Amino acid sequence: MLITDCAINIDPDLTAKKQIIENAVALARGLGYQQPHVACIAALETVNPGMQDTLDAAVLSKMAQRGQIAGCIVDGPFALDNALSLESAKHKGLDSPMAGNADILLMSDIRMGNVLHKAITYIAKKPLATAIMGARQPVIMTSRSDSPQDKLLSLALGCLLCKD
Repeated sequence: MLITDCAINIDPDLTAKKQIIENAVALARGLGYQQPHVACIAALETVNPGMQDTLDAAVLSKMAQRGQIAGCIVDGPFALDNALSLESAKHKGLDSPMAGNADILLMSDIRMGNVLHKAITYIAKKPLATAIMGARQPVIMTSRSDSPQDKLLSLALGCLLCKD
């Protein structure tokens, strides 16, 4: 599973989120995904005019439906639980083929992305590889506190993506 922006874009606007999706899709395709499913993550799974993240998610979904974002399926907004769990989505009455089936989690901002990254690392104790996409070649920029295993995985990911 891929998670967007844990370290670079502080508070991306709609245009930046579209570019982040395109960069994440390029990474996913480099890893073998044919048509990755992108779930736009927000605090809740319904559009709320008072929450910009939910509005952005709805617009990004529509943009993908109309071919303005290619090579993937985009849907949202999703709360994290229903992007990862079909059971949770059903419990909340959310009917989407993306529910519980996300390949890429588009985090709404750096706060959300960074907290999830650290939770996976320190609470779930799972290894992570990181890469910054969007430059001519992937950029590997690990955290000072990353484990040696995470740093090695990140380097391996960068090598894998630099096939040219």
